[in-house]
Amino acid sequence: MASSPSSPQVEEPVLQDSLSYWEEQKATYDGVLGGYGSGSLPRTESLGSRKFLLYLFPELSTVQSVVRPLKPAPARRFRALDVGAGIGRVTSDTLLHLVSDVVLLEPVESLIQAALSQGRASAAKAPSTNESKLPLQKRKWKGIADGSKSVTFLQGTLQACDPANPLRTATFLGRVGYIPTSPDDESGFDVVWCQWCLTYMTDADLITFLKRSQAALRKEGPGVIVVKENVCKDGEGDVPEIRFDEEDSSVTRSDLHWKMVFRDAGLSLLHERVQHGLPRGLFMVKM
Repeated sequence: MASSPSSPQVEEPVLQDSLSYWEEQKATYDGVLGGYGSGSLPRTESLGSRKFLLYLFPELSTVQSVVRPLKPAPARRFRALDVGAGIGRVTSDTLLHLVSDVVLLEPVESLIQAALSQGRASAAKAPSTNESKLPLQKRKWKGIADGSKSVTFLQGTLQACDPANPLRTATFLGRVGYIPTSPDDESGFDVVWCQWCLTYMTDADLITFLKRSQAALRKEGPGVIVVKENVCKDGEGDVPEIRFDEEDSSVTRSDLHWKMVFRDAGLSLLHERVQHGLPRGLFMVKM
């Protein structure tokens, strides 16, 4: 999440180099958040994500307010695909608070196993505790123990993933929570959530992935792809910019570069918002 100098000849991410970097990181909030996991960042960031998702789908609000329209909640179950999901932090802290079912995709063995372990712990019947006093990483995932929500765990890369057929392009590791009663529950996604993971893809691979993601959105819509990533400054004269980080073989794209990628993938930008409240010294984060 730290910035790196710009280079005239920008290198491209190398998948194996990125995977090797993440295999060395701890499967904890601190490990996946670059040392910021024990401060205010996880809560601030997840609340910003929930507000963004509620702007796109106000009907997902769980309380009657000016945010939620005066109409019944959707009858069908809302599904999200959480890609590059690490230890399941976004799934547990953001998505499960609003959607019914999440498919979690992560390539790194230690990270996906940590997510699977916490998902299974959330499904286990255990003596009740004051969840609000526990660290975020140790809290039970919402809706898993009572079977009202579900998480499916897949291991695989974004480069190989076809969101329209995730079970065919990644390894199924398990599922916790709700068991579907209708095939319609398991077809297509309302949300494809991409956070702090697209930096490890070349532009060509990223455009291909975004096109596949668009094809996986539910036809009854309105389905969305949410991208939440670091953004560097545009180049002089307002030109797209991209910066390479050798440490984890990642790139940081500027705002105009992101919008160029979206255009080349055939997407329309519906809404954008800056994530506020993050520590100083980090790149700006946009949704």
